[in-house]
Amino acid sequence: MKDLPLAPHESLDLHEVLNFKTLCAAKSKLMQGIVFDQELKALMQKDVEQSTQAITELKAVYERAPFQAPVPESEPTPILN
Repeated sequence: MKDLPLAPHESLDLHEVLNFKTLCAAKSKLMQGIVFDQELKALMQKDVEQSTQAITELKAVYERAPFQAPVPESEPTPILN
């Protein structure tokens, strides 16, 4: 079955989820250095591992997704003059 192109809002949603999971993994990884409770540290490590797995799966979708949203070639109109 051929992959159908994603709609523009689906492309944006996928991008946002990928960014969110990347931020979650980075935050848990960094916070492990200042946490002294071993149970909490283990929970954070599990979050890093699960987030890394989710990122890998999302990137696979992201890389093969034929995004259809056109990229504007002109500069955006300024809001303020």
